[in-house]
Amino acid sequence: MFKRLLNFFRVSQPAAVQLPHDENTDALYKRLRWQVFLAGTIGYSLFYVCRTTLNVVKKPMLDAGLVDASQLGVVGSALLFAYAGGKFFNGFIADHSNIKRFMATGLALSACANLVMGVMGFTTGVISAGAFTAVFATMWAISGWGQSVGSPCAVIGLSRWYPLKKRGTFYGFFSLSHNLGEFLSFVLVGLIVSAVGWQWGFWGAALAGVLGVVVIIWLMHDTPESQKLPPVEVLTGEAAQQNASAPAESTASLQRLALRTPGVWILAASSAFMYMARYAVNSWGVLFLQETKDYSLVESTNLISVNALLGIFGTVLSGWFSDKFFRGDRRLPAIIFGVCNTVSLILFLYGGNGIVVNVISMILFGISIGVLICFLGGLMAVDLVPRKATGAAMGVVGLASYIAAGCQDIISGKLIDARITIVEGVKVYDFSHASAFWVIASTLSFLLIVPLLFSKKKPNT
Repeated sequence: MFKRLLNFFRVSQPAAVQLPHDENTDALYKRLRWQVFLAGTIGYSLFYVCRTTLNVVKKPMLDAGLVDASQLGVVGSALLFAYAGGKFFNGFIADHSNIKRFMATGLALSACANLVMGVMGFTTGVISAGAFTAVFATMWAISGWGQSVGSPCAVIGLSRWYPLKKRGTFYGFFSLSHNLGEFLSFVLVGLIVSAVGWQWGFWGAALAGVLGVVVIIWLMHDTPESQKLPPVEVLTGEAAQQNASAPAESTASLQRLALRTPGVWILAASSAFMYMARYAVNSWGVLFLQETKDYSLVESTNLISVNALLGIFGTVLSGWFSDKFFRGDRRLPAIIFGVCNTVSLILFLYGGNGIVVNVISMILFGISIGVLICFLGGLMAVDLVPRKATGAAMGVVGLASYIAAGCQDIISGKLIDARITIVEGVKVYDFSHASAFWVIASTLSFLLIVPLLFSKKKPNT
């Protein structure tokens, strides 16, 4: 049984009959690689809808007295810690896997977890608060493990189907899936929660996950060879530029090489602090606006969705302009947008209640975080390793990023709870300590990559 399961998820064998490399195969290759791109981008955006549901329903759950901020921090961190470990583990596995089957299975698991959480929402008063929190944390961790499959599979799809000279451009376009998913979650799930209750928000996310599974099964393809095409190196002309006498290295040996690359670990640390700042706004931004600036739920979700929507411009343009104007060198743009990210976060946290200031801060935050997700969240590390070790590099960065994001959720929850006061019988939340923590994390993120400007850049391999 276990062996049969392994074979089901193993990378596809080349088709028995291979097509010759001519104009017809070039046309087929371009059509299939576009399908892979669309499957990864649309599919992963719907992963995000399933991942961010909790961020929309925190205020209703707090108001209902089901949990406190510390418990919400624990539940949120359960997904992030499971995601961190899963992304490292599944990133290595994904290099050896059938990415269509692996990615679809991960999203199906996350959708099922959201469905169960929606059902659990109707059991309040039947089970104890402690049991309720424990079940929520467990299901959210299961969702996180399923979520961890999405990004490695989507990026490996790009690596298997796209030439090196276009990888940055298409990686940037793919990265808009993060922002598109967050935008859909904040707007659509926010509307569902406002209209019919927070429990139904989880069910809406589950439906989005089912749609994503259908898209992945329909459009994703594992390898060019499995579709009767020559390897991507032949299709793109890269094979002629490589040393034919060089011995082919195994995937496992190239993965070990990725683990010994110092730049990968530096980028992982920088991404970790960036993810603290990113998830501070995504996880606590709606509650921050409601408690600190007296915004309604709809106003808060709409404002935070500006960050997700505008992030699309950052992610779409980041790979293209770094390929075109910086010849694939992402270091200086990453530092510039890291500074912009910190400035926008300060503006959001300390810029007052005015709608214009807050919209501007979310525009700047969205664009800068979009660029940084693309660069620090994977592309710069992928640039440093061989194609067959793409998943390993993504795994290292993902492990650091989401452990940091999970720690942020716990620390932020405790900092917020520690500053609660009671005014006329109503809880008042003080975000001052949490805000300082978020700004420090954002600052450390861009400072860590400054030394990389003075190192010799390793070319794409």
